[in-house]
Amino acid sequence: MGQLTVPNSRIDHVAMGLSGLCLVHCLATAIMLGLLASAGGFLGQPIIHEVGLSLAMILGTIALGRGAMEHGFVLPTAVGALGLGVMAGALTLHEGGNEPLFTMVGVGILALGHRLNFMAAE
Repeated sequence: MGQLTVPNSRIDHVAMGLSGLCLVHCLATAIMLGLLASAGGFLGQPIIHEVGLSLAMILGTIALGRGAMEHGFVLPTAVGALGLGVMAGALTLHEGGNEPLFTMVGVGILALGHRLNFMAAE
């Protein structure tokens, strides 16, 4: 039976999309919590943040690792690893405070790593 292979560029696209959804989630939650505290209750649940961020970190690690093995460039992986580190650090912070800021910065850096990874594969 043949092995299912997914092109790395597709994983990068999915990971970039997930990063974008994460950013939208963070911004929407902050806006909703600011305007209507009760309306943002569901999106503000810690489990949503933890699961989404963990999934983004897993996909990011897979995509960047595969990209480095395929094209041999280290820069996309290094940039992405910095973003993953910031995201992991955000998971250790208490909800509220600086946690959303660190999450958004980490997601942005990771998205840049995915973009560099995608460009290096072309």
